[in-house]
Amino acid sequence: MGQNPLPEYIEPEHTEPEYIEPEHIENYRMSDPLVDQSNENPSSSFFKRLADTGAHQKLLAFASLILLLIGFSLASPNFMQTSNIIAILQATSVNGVLAIAATLVIITGGIDLSVGTLMTFTAVITGVVLTKIGAPLPLGILAAIVTGAFCGLCSGTFVAKMKIPPFIATLGMMLILKGLSLVISGTRPIYFNDTPGFDLISRGSVIGHFFPSVPIPNGVLILFLVACVASYILSRTVLGRYCFALGSNEESMRLSGVNTDRWKIAIYALAGAIVGIGGLLIASRLNSAQPALGLGYELEAIAAVVIGGTSLSGGRGTVVGTLIGALIMAVLTNGLRILSVAQEWQTVVTGAIIIAAVYADMLRRRKSE
Repeated sequence: MGQNPLPEYIEPEHTEPEYIEPEHIENYRMSDPLVDQSNENPSSSFFKRLADTGAHQKLLAFASLILLLIGFSLASPNFMQTSNIIAILQATSVNGVLAIAATLVIITGGIDLSVGTLMTFTAVITGVVLTKIGAPLPLGILAAIVTGAFCGLCSGTFVAKMKIPPFIATLGMMLILKGLSLVISGTRPIYFNDTPGFDLISRGSVIGHFFPSVPIPNGVLILFLVACVASYILSRTVLGRYCFALGSNEESMRLSGVNTDRWKIAIYALAGAIVGIGGLLIASRLNSAQPALGLGYELEAIAAVVIGGTSLSGGRGTVVGTLIGALIMAVLTNGLRILSVAQEWQTVVTGAIIIAAVYADMLRRRKSE
């Protein structure tokens, strides 16, 4: 009886694993046929997606803003006056621009403590260019933006190339810029009285020219223009996608062949350019460059960012949330001032808000893990 021949061995066809773009990984996982989603409650899925996008934080922040407006309106009849609303919007324009710049950096998982003194430094450079050199107004505006971008590039280089922690790198830059502002200005304010049109950058009103009953300052329009551009960059460009990727998983991004150092430097430079716009707004609002100004602005900016739902651990954040956070900080400060609360206690409140916002961010991260 003969033996049955062994079946011929056929080597399985070697196939390359499917490559999935990083931004499509979540969609691929959700559409995986091996994952049983039939028992998933649609309502719980909706709220989970709501939590993942951070939309609930923006809703809470917006609700808090409404409650503050109602509370201060009831506490003081002067709060809702047109002049006071304009003052709130003016304050929001400066802090909002700084907060948008801080948002870009924080989304990458970093932090920028130099936004306040960089704002002052760009204002001083603008003052030197316009009043000392006598350059035309457009060159002064360009000088502020370019100076901000260069300083941001330096901070990004310290972080990306020299591997200095962002907290230390930007803290050092904060002190450097504060000292340079005092040295260049001779510790004296630089006034723009002989620069016609400079004060109109922030305090003028293009809308009020056509609609006198709605004198919205130009600084507010500039804020929303910056917000629209920053939101477009974050949501529609490669730079924005890499910004979130750096904060989510920088190592995976590096292993996929992306030059993370270059993109990180670019983001810091962009944030610096935005801070330069903030320097123009504060100088135009005061009609002077105050070299001793700037310290403390970075804390309000970071508080606005965190209140708006941006995670300090990186990888999550929106410009809309940051704007809401900036409005909350401006309304709170203005309301406390109208109620004659001492400046010292206003500082205490700001510090408490920062701690509460950071703790809320920690709770959000724990629930999402």
